[in-house]
Amino acid sequence: MGIHDIIEGKKQWRAHMARVKALPPDYQIVYKELQKYFFKVGPVDLPDGPLLPGIVDFFEEGAASGKGVLELIGDDVAAFADDLIKDSNTYAALYQESLAKKKGTAEK
Repeated sequence: MGIHDIIEGKKQWRAHMARVKALPPDYQIVYKELQKYFFKVGPVDLPDGPLLPGIVDFFEEGAASGKGVLELIGDDVAAFADDLIKDSNTYAALYQESLAKKKGTAEK
């Protein structure tokens, strides 16, 4: 990864966050909580994948139609987040697998 790629990535991230800041306050709160959660459990393709921009697109459409964020995603934000990444390979799953492998080799 060269310096040009880093600079371009920062530009894209700033543009993405500008879109988030343009959302209504309730949407921003939910987005930031989703973002924190995804950064913790980490879908492996999160930095380059379509997940976060897709959420912003979805939220922009909901805000434009006048819906509240909970009308869009439901009352259980955690269930919504888990459903978005249910088929994704996550760092949390990889860690669990590595622990299981270590446990299996330790018993031999």
